[in-house]
Amino acid sequence: MPSDLTDSDHQAPPSDALPTVLIFDVNETLSDLAPLSRRFEDVGAPAHLRATWFAGLLRDGFALTAAGTSAAFLDLARESLMLTLREQSLDRSVEDAAEHVLEGFAGLAVHPDVPDGIRALGELGIRLTTLSNGSASVAESLLDRAGLGEQFERLLSVEDAGRWKPAPESYAYALDRCGVAAQDAMLVAVHPWDIDGAARAGLATAWLERSGAPYPAYFREPDLRATSCLDLAAQLGGRLGSDRR
Repeated sequence: MPSDLTDSDHQAPPSDALPTVLIFDVNETLSDLAPLSRRFEDVGAPAHLRATWFAGLLRDGFALTAAGTSAAFLDLARESLMLTLREQSLDRSVEDAAEHVLEGFAGLAVHPDVPDGIRALGELGIRLTTLSNGSASVAESLLDRAGLGEQFERLLSVEDAGRWKPAPESYAYALDRCGVAAQDAMLVAVHPWDIDGAARAGLATAWLERSGAPYPAYFREPDLRATSCLDLAAQLGGRLGSDRR
């Protein structure tokens, strides 16, 4: 597996091409993390701490990746959560509070647009897979609960790549497992940092604009902007229609 990919190693995919494979991020892109805020309240912490903790978790995962190493998402999530909660006036031990929050991942649902959108994308004949900084088992449970497990040909985790996204090795791992070149794949994510990383690795990109926040100018622009998975299916379906005319 290549480990020394740089911007100059790749040619940008044609802007009007229909991708062979869509590679979906999972956390926040497919899954709705908002219910975890209630879990923070359950243990005596403020709901807004959920966003602070998750941002810090990603930061620390990125830092380890930049240093040339990696850590399992769950291990990092648990310890960073205990550090986040230790200054709060909790109604239980920090360890028990952290476990209560993390157990919430087992019951998360997908965003409302995801089921119909994923099915519409599958009907276009595009192969679907996931690539998560979390574990593949969490993605599997999430999609099975939504009745979407059979729509995806494989569920991938960076834990098997040895580097978190947005390191180039993570995208190279997914491309290798899918058996496609970078120009034949499109990453779909809500995170601009993920979009930027995939673009630098030569993939096409689609940004789901769920939060209404502007896209940072210092990151590479996405090839597509969509408000939902259904909107993405409509835009890609338009490309397919153009190809047939």
